[in-house]
Amino acid sequence: MTPSRTLAFTLALCLPALAASAGTVETSAGTVVVTRVADGFDEPWAVGFLPGGGVLVTERAGRLWHIAADGRRIDVAGLPEVAVGGQGGLLDLVVARDFAATREMFVSFSIPQQGGAGTALAVARLSEDGARLEDVRLLFQSAPGFSGGRHFGSRIAEGPEGHLFLTIGDRGADASAQDNANHNGTVVRISRDGSVPADNPLSGVAGAQPEIWSWGHRNAQGMAFDAEGRLWLSEHGARGGDEINLVEPGLNYGWPVIAYGTHYSGAPIGIGTEAPGMEQPVLYWDPSMAPSGTAVLSGSQWPEWEGSILVGSLQFDYIARVDPAAGFAEEELRAPEMQRVRDVRQGPDGAIWFLSVREGALFRIDRAEPG
Repeated sequence: MTPSRTLAFTLALCLPALAASAGTVETSAGTVVVTRVADGFDEPWAVGFLPGGGVLVTERAGRLWHIAADGRRIDVAGLPEVAVGGQGGLLDLVVARDFAATREMFVSFSIPQQGGAGTALAVARLSEDGARLEDVRLLFQSAPGFSGGRHFGSRIAEGPEGHLFLTIGDRGADASAQDNANHNGTVVRISRDGSVPADNPLSGVAGAQPEIWSWGHRNAQGMAFDAEGRLWLSEHGARGGDEINLVEPGLNYGWPVIAYGTHYSGAPIGIGTEAPGMEQPVLYWDPSMAPSGTAVLSGSQWPEWEGSILVGSLQFDYIARVDPAAGFAEEELRAPEMQRVRDVRQGPDGAIWFLSVREGALFRIDRAEPG
């Protein structure tokens, strides 16, 4: 597959943003309303939705907030020990699909390890009063041996069959993304109890980490399943070459042997853009837009955008809507509130939610009421 290429501000559809006080913007689906839901956050990283209307928000510095349906803000206690530094800290969260029965949620974070820190995934129960985490259990941590504060990855997705998927960056050690003796530059897949599924592609392969699902990724900070059960990944390149990938088990996505882009110094990366046995992205950005949280739209609120992949931009302050049905064409959704977008999710009622780091706030996007 030949990847699509987006030249930001040139080939992409730039949408006019109205005055911030209006809270509206024109899109290909018509006028939408952007509503500020909560603010005052310090570097928010992820948002999750609770039954009954509450939301959870992580802050990278190591705090978890519960915004109750009645508007109360609760500083949730009981988090595991987090190694805060560089790009590390308390990162993603996913509320389990069966939360109503189990009250379980999953969090990713940088965990202290000998000589440095690694990417970890834990499960916990949210107390009945929503004020603390209980029965916190570590399900997975990346193989130790890497220091530095870069490229932890850390996006979580709950698969169609209940498996847990987690992205792990290359930790700034480029070549390690091609070495399956560690977890760097991978998507890992584990069972809900932390065990390794027997059908993982590297299960039983001598010298390989059995949790690995795919490899050759640089630093994926966006991941989501679509309604068909396909797994989509958005990941940071270096200077140019941010990508969207359709991830399948046992495949190598090339970093740092192939890439679209260069090192920050301008030096070439690897051997070029193609190599046998290495996958091509479905889309890449040049210049880099710094992709973050990712969602795939479904449901009745956005019929024109069904199946579209939403990707937040940390660099250029917008949300990309990428349409697989239209050759991965991109529409830039722009509003004054979209300042350094860190996470994008579709809520239970179909609304689009996003976190702005620069605004320190949580927003939602809905269709404007007719008239």
